[in-house]
This record gives sequence, structure tokens and C-alpha cells, in this order.
Amino acid sequence: MPAAKPTQPIRLFTSLLSGHGHRVRLFLTLLDLPFEIVEVDMKAGGNRTPEYLALNPFGQVPTIQDGDITLFDSSAILVYLAKRYADASWLPQDPLGAAAVQRWLSLAAGQIAYGPCAARLVTVFGAPCDHETAKRIAIKLFDVLDRELAGKPFAAGEHVTIADIAAHTYIAHAPEGGVSLDAYPNIRAWLRRVEALPRFIPMASTKAGLLAA
Repeated sequence: MPAAKPTQPIRLFTSLLSGHGHRVRLFLTLLDLPFEIVEVDMKAGGNRTPEYLALNPFGQVPTIQDGDITLFDSSAILVYLAKRYADASWLPQDPLGAAAVQRWLSLAAGQIAYGPCAARLVTVFGAPCDHETAKRIAIKLFDVLDRELAGKPFAAGEHVTIADIAAHTYIAHAPEGGVSLDAYPNIRAWLRRVEALPRFIPMASTKAGLLAA
């Protein structure tokens, strides 16, 4: 059984344009958990202060504090929240269901991070990544995912899981990185299904990439 809701709001340290942070904010909202956002000003070096590095030694966002628990890494946080506060449908326990979710969490840390995420880092934040390589990784990934999503409504099967939460944000915002979703009807349909979930909240868009015009 999931735990009762926390008596004190969970503190979410994040930047509002961070897709990694949005994953956690979205899941907290979908679960209707009390939380408060502590904005980390990355441009001003807020993620490199001694106080923040004491919470997250990698100087990344997001980080959460849930009572006396401090946790960082967006995928780890999703797993923690699912195991502690959500029903079992969000993180299946059967071997195939658990493996399906884990595969998408690996994609979130792999091809999604090096593809649509990295492409957006270039156009939105001026990051020194290879933009063309990132776009090629994104296109190759989307070619595979569009075929896979033709046969199922959600990433890991018939029901929404944390796999969808981990994957959604950077794929939805791929056009900001210069990667069009026009050729991927099954990905677009999957995005709409995730966005139709009760209490869904989007991440703010930026006028970058294909949205710059």
C-alpha cells in the first residue's frame, strides 16, 4: 500500500525550464502531493553554491527533500515517489512490466538525453553540444519509438507508468531543439494521451528552434 501523503510539502529544487525537473514536478502534480518549488538560478550559479552542493554534489537539478530524505536524479526520484506514494500501476512489479519501465528509464538517460534534450540545450541555453549529432540521435530514436507506439497506448503498455513521465517532456519539446515531430503520428498521439491525464501540467515553451519564427 502507498504511504499517506506527506504532512509537510515536499521541497523540489529545480529550474522551471529544466525538462528533468519538469518530470518530477509533473509526477508530484499527477499524484496530487503537496510540494513547493525552490527555484535554482542555474545562470547565476545557484547550483554551484556550497549549500546546494551539500544537497546534490553533482550540482544538477532536480533534487527533492521529503522530510529527512534528500534525493537527486530525476529517474531515481520518480521511482521513489512511485514506490512510496503511488499505486502499483505506476511502477509494475511483474518481471515484464518492470523491465518495460526500466527500458524507458534507460532511454531517458540515454538517447533522449543525448538526442532531443541535448538539441534543446543548444538552442535554448547555448550549451556547447554538437547540435547536428543531437538531432541525428533524436531522429533515429523517434523513428524507432513511432513504430513501437503504433501498437500500444502508453510507453510500457496499456497503462500509464513513470516511463511516460520520464520520456514525455523532452520529446514534447523536441521542436525547440530543431527536431520536428510532424513525421511521427504515433508519438504525437502518445503525447496527447499523456497530456490528457488529470492534473497534467506542461512545461513552459521557449521561442527556440522550430518555434523561433
